[in-house]
Amino acid sequence: MTKYHFIGIKGTGMSPLAQILHDIGHDVQGSDIEQHIFTQAALEEKKIPVLPFDKNNVQEDQTIIAGNAFGEQHEEIQAANEKNIPIHRYHHFLGEFLSNFTSIAVTGSHGKTSTTGLLAHVVGAAKPTSYLIGDGTGKGSKGSEYFVFEACEYRRHFLSYEPDYAIITNIDFDHPDYFSDIKDVISAFQSMAMQVKKAIIACGDDANLQEIHAQVPVVFYGFGDHNDFQAKNIQRGDEGTTFDVFVRNTFYGTFQIPGYGTHNVLNALAVIAICHYEALPMDIIKEQLKTFTGVKRRFSEKSIGDQILIDDYAHHPTEIKVTIEATKYKYKNREVVAIFQPHTFTRTKTFLDEFAESLSEADHVYLCDIFGSARENAGNLSIENLKEKIPNAELISEDNVDVLKKYNDGVLLFMGAGDIQKFQRAYEETLTATP
Repeated sequence: MTKYHFIGIKGTGMSPLAQILHDIGHDVQGSDIEQHIFTQAALEEKKIPVLPFDKNNVQEDQTIIAGNAFGEQHEEIQAANEKNIPIHRYHHFLGEFLSNFTSIAVTGSHGKTSTTGLLAHVVGAAKPTSYLIGDGTGKGSKGSEYFVFEACEYRRHFLSYEPDYAIITNIDFDHPDYFSDIKDVISAFQSMAMQVKKAIIACGDDANLQEIHAQVPVVFYGFGDHNDFQAKNIQRGDEGTTFDVFVRNTFYGTFQIPGYGTHNVLNALAVIAICHYEALPMDIIKEQLKTFTGVKRRFSEKSIGDQILIDDYAHHPTEIKVTIEATKYKYKNREVVAIFQPHTFTRTKTFLDEFAESLSEADHVYLCDIFGSARENAGNLSIENLKEKIPNAELISEDNVDVLKKYNDGVLLFMGAGDIQKFQRAYEETLTATP
């Protein structure tokens, strides 16, 4: 039996795919950088070997799956080519793997990970389900009927997939290092929509999604009266958010979720729509929505003393805005302190004004240096350019995080897609340090 070797196994898609193959009985190992990444915890828990990069990791009896971040010059990819071992890129391998199940792709510019996690939680309680979530979580179940997975639009990778269903949460301009403008993004989603085989569940409140055409039914969800699935009578209380769902103007049921943001209601509505389409029992849908605890790095909360610390992956102005909105809904009487680390120079430059506008919704703003990426590690702007656009914003580093102590009843919202967690860890260490 072949051994699967993952080049870049700590990737947010690679790690869950490795876990899925391991769970269904395959021999799996992988390699990556030695720096600790949050996605490796699940690999270690399942005792999947994670090796440092080394050309000697590559052997002729392996099936090689390579992460998209690693080019032809990588030592392990070169070793595989020298040994004439076929290399399967992550998205190509996943595209072939889907054919074993009723597959549900979750895509969109924002909200993919949270919606995928919620969908897996709900569908998995009704039917045997395998899933791949972009927070590094994956589970393979032998005999699975459904496969729920996150499908990323970056570099049009999702065009490797031909899913039975697709949930499309929204279309927004992002990844400016690849997409030229919003029309280019819409074009990518349009191409993806044409590959869906059974139905598309799309947010009808998103003007860009109204333009999508497909060869299968497109079912719209949202708050507007024109939607097939509509949320009404939204109430926020101590236990979360309650709302009524109408299917084509007919009352369907009342549902409760633990989240508070408007985007949380939309994510739940998408899941309700696909489950209704597949005739899954409403009592299971209700119970699972109520008990969903979230995914990694999406509004992950902890209390320390009188403060609330929240870790969130928000790295686009739209995501920052809804995350601050949700925080203010939940913690009405507390100051919201945003600690933000921009992710990539291209994105920061493209959305400089939008970042400033979104962050200004917080009561106080602290900015960390821009985090580069494997694709770019320098740019012709600095964090000062963003600071100048936000009144009273301050810069923060790991060495001066103790300034956050003065918000003794505040909610500290650490946001970013880079290594923003190191700032939170540094702050927590100041709280536990002996004087």
